[in-house]
Amino acid sequence: MNRRPSLSIVAPAASPEEAAAVVAALERFMRATAPAPSPPPPRISAWRVEALREGVARRPGAPAPWL
Repeated sequence: MNRRPSLSIVAPAASPEEAAAVVAALERFMRATAPAPSPPPPRISAWRVEALREGVARRPGAPAPWL
């Protein structure tokens, strides 16, 4: 999702060069002050996922296979 506003100059007396300079300055300002991207969520270990599946899949009250 693009949350950046689209910039445009609404000044009839501004030359195309002046308008481009103002828009470029605003773009540079928005890039310089943008918040840092959030870090990716931590990955869950495949061992942990399998351990959770094994623990959930066991029947309640069944003897452990290693006993």
